[in-house]
Amino acid sequence: MSRGPDAATSLERALLAAADAAGCPAILVTSDWTRWASATFTGARHSLTLTAQPSPRLDQWLVGLSEAEFALRNYLVADLVVTRMCRDGDLVTVVIEALTVEER
Repeated sequence: MSRGPDAATSLERALLAAADAAGCPAILVTSDWTRWASATFTGARHSLTLTAQPSPRLDQWLVGLSEAEFALRNYLVADLVVTRMCRDGDLVTVVIEALTVEER
């Protein structure tokens, strides 16, 4: 029996879909994750790099991203932060770090 996509795949898909819905389509450049655990939770820490065309919609999406809700099957996004943004001509590169935890 399959549980569906893992947390990293689900998060990647959710972020790209949210960017599309906000009118600022993005491209996933890199994605990496490491296992994470506390005394009561298990999950993963994620680092993702996205690129997009500069626009007011992108700026607005990025400002609200840390408060956004993402529906991931079997996981919760406990924390999400834009840690770096670089504007270079017609391209914006954004690094996002997130923490997902398994729902039980």
